[in-house]
Amino acid sequence: MADALQDFYAVIPAGGVGSRLWPLSRADAPKFLHDLTGSGHSLLRDTWERLAPLAGEDRIAVVTGRAHRAAVEAQLPGIPDRNVFLESEPRDSAAAIGLAAAILHRREPDVIIGSFAADHVIRGTRVFEFAVRDAVAVAREGYISTIGITPSEPAIGFGYIQRGGELIVDGARDASLVDRFVEKPDLETAKAYVADRSYLWNAGMFISRADVLLAEIEANNPALHAGLMELAEAWDDRDRRGPVVDRVWPTLPKIAIDYVVAEPAAEKGKLAVVPGHFDWDDVGDFASLAKLNSGGRKNDLAILGENARILSDAASGIVVSHTTRVISLIGVKDIVVVDTPDALLVTTSENAQRVKGVVDALKLTGRGDVL
Repeated sequence: MADALQDFYAVIPAGGVGSRLWPLSRADAPKFLHDLTGSGHSLLRDTWERLAPLAGEDRIAVVTGRAHRAAVEAQLPGIPDRNVFLESEPRDSAAAIGLAAAILHRREPDVIIGSFAADHVIRGTRVFEFAVRDAVAVAREGYISTIGITPSEPAIGFGYIQRGGELIVDGARDASLVDRFVEKPDLETAKAYVADRSYLWNAGMFISRADVLLAEIEANNPALHAGLMELAEAWDDRDRRGPVVDRVWPTLPKIAIDYVVAEPAAEKGKLAVVPGHFDWDDVGDFASLAKLNSGGRKNDLAILGENARILSDAASGIVVSHTTRVISLIGVKDIVVVDTPDALLVTTSENAQRVKGVVDALKLTGRGDVL
């Protein structure tokens, strides 16, 4: 593989609670801080190690909440302090990625940034690197580019991107304009998308010149752009940063980058997609976590937990144990058991998406002590 890209900066938004993975994922220990694959590292650390050959360790920035700073720096001991961008409170992906773009553009006007979530699982690192390099080549030409994942099945838990006309760019082996984004489909629609072959999964990876991305934000949400510019102007002044963040950050519009950048850019013919032929999962619930850790073998029982004590007889699904309790499973299929010191979850893979409802109910009943 070639050397690191000299004009490229990788950005890792590390936010969100991962409420569909409760009680494993909590506000003070969200899913990106956990090892969910048995790699021996957290998802955040795995993301960092994927990006280091592309950007270099001193050109990776992490956008995270103030409460997670110590944990992030403990897992990424090589990260320069100036590359940790702290949010005072969650404001969604447009604010997080836009903040990084604004700061890095002020430091380096011609920089190309790539945003890669801290809590996704990717297998096939070399293929991933090829896709990113293609996307960077496309971004150099003034497009906002994204990496769409070649579907392996008619998944209903992901959004899709429809490829349009081919885009010829030096240094990019395969790129297309984006015709449209579509939300999570039902099963029959998803089957049609996979059969069509022009649809890719939307993995939320965006690569762009920082100035191009910021111009798109300005065109579609001037209030967000103005706030980001004010934050960036004060960011590298330690005396000014804190007061400006406390005043400006809570006023920023809370909106996803898909709505303020990707979809409007697609409508203008300014968004390109590069296909990613690697295994990818956003680990959105325990069903996907079970599949990930069982190698897709439906009759297996996946077990996570360093000191897990599990007895199993004709059982399948997943057990996550963060206690020393013995857990015995007999003749149950597609079971989900998550055992923590203060909360126990028992459900099935089919109902895994409903875990978020438990979290919402706990909030409403004032049980924040287990969130």
